[in-house]
Amino acid sequence: MESGPAIITGTAFVLFGGALLTWTGTRLYRGEPVADGVSRIASATLASLAAVAALAAGAWCLLRL
Repeated sequence: MESGPAIITGTAFVLFGGALLTWTGTRLYRGEPVADGVSRIASATLASLAAVAALAAGAWCLLRL
């Protein structure tokens, strides 16, 4: 009974983390700012850490099945 919500939550985290990591990488590759008004290094680092944390949370949810 608890595997359904874990699958949905894990999938949502993995999709969000993957999309955020892809978006951040694309912005850096094109030389565009990741966030307006913030240091490029700081915003890229924070976005990458959030993406990796979301991917880790998704993996944890999916591996707990």
